[in-house]
Amino acid sequence: MKIMAINAGSSTLKWKLFEMPEKTTIASGMIDRLGSPKAVFKLKYNGKKIEHEEAIKSNDIAVLSILDALKDMNIIDRFEDIVAFGHRVVAGGEEFKKSEIVTEENLQKIEDLAEYAPLHNKVEAYYINVFKKLVPKAIQVAVFDTSFFVDIPEENYMYSIDMDDYKKYHARRYGAHGTSHRYIAQRLDKIVDGGIQDKNVIVLHLGSGASISAIKNGKAYDISMGFTPLAGIMMSSRSGDIDFSILPYLMRKLGLTDINDMIDILNKKSGLLGISGVSPDMRDIEAAEDTNQRAKLALEMYRNRIIKFMGSYIAEMGGLDVIAFTAGVGENSAEVREDILSGFEFMGLKIDPENNQVRGKEIKITTDDSKIAAYTIPTNEELMIAQDTYGFAKLLDGYRN
Repeated sequence: MKIMAINAGSSTLKWKLFEMPEKTTIASGMIDRLGSPKAVFKLKYNGKKIEHEEAIKSNDIAVLSILDALKDMNIIDRFEDIVAFGHRVVAGGEEFKKSEIVTEENLQKIEDLAEYAPLHNKVEAYYINVFKKLVPKAIQVAVFDTSFFVDIPEENYMYSIDMDDYKKYHARRYGAHGTSHRYIAQRLDKIVDGGIQDKNVIVLHLGSGASISAIKNGKAYDISMGFTPLAGIMMSSRSGDIDFSILPYLMRKLGLTDINDMIDILNKKSGLLGISGVSPDMRDIEAAEDTNQRAKLALEMYRNRIIKFMGSYIAEMGGLDVIAFTAGVGENSAEVREDILSGFEFMGLKIDPENNQVRGKEIKITTDDSKIAAYTIPTNEELMIAQDTYGFAKLLDGYRN
């Protein structure tokens, strides 16, 4: 059964086509700089890579270009060969505690929840509509980033606001990147000696967006991101946690009258970019740190914020057994991993210098006698999306396990 996992952003569209239940990746790709006359189309299939620029000016054209390419390369004979599409949706609120088939009612709820993830939900809902129109017989499934954290302890998701306001408007910590954190937790349960059902775990999803989760006894316990993905640690261009009083103060100084303009600054012009003045990309900042004081400061702040969150989680859980790094920075930056892990050497953590140099590979990066085990694990959100989608699709008439 062919199932496509969709991970859509405002200017990118990532996808993977799986054969299920074998979990085999048939093809994968992405469109970058979507909306530009020089959008970048990428496709991998059977060991071959295709990459070219073309004018892809709308979401509809993007979806059609992917499906047409699959037909042109004889990967599928017709669009209907793809039985189901699974869509990553960032915000599910308290409404969606697990992945769901997209009905008209659920689609409206996803759009309504855009207040919780303004940069994501509307785009994701739009793509669901496009795929529904182009492949009307296929099942559409929404896989929510927030669902992994919906049941964390109440004291960890509640904000200290008026209880009546919470009950009316559901303003609470929801987290994000839950699909990635769930995948890493499942992998750790398989590769860690004895599993993680009785262990305290911290997962660091360090990419352009970044989040840290505490996982206790195999279940999500706490998460750094908050009501929206803006909260938590310092990120590529997001500020992470700040004193809220800074918002009206800076708005007055900058002559802003619309709070959305201020939120835009915190989302797109802050974090590593705002501090370094160099780039939002960790690779550029690491290359500049020896000659650029602001770049050096950005790296020091990044490490500082991460260690603060980790320290609070260790105290909260009553210890730490396992650390996992994932996503672009977490999987590829040996320097960032070493900077973070060195902060826990006092707890008996011992880094394996050789293994820590490995990039983009599942590997243990601490020594066998280390009191805390640390790993790098490439995330695979698309596989999680495909598995959840297959769970619904296999129930359709005519299909069996």
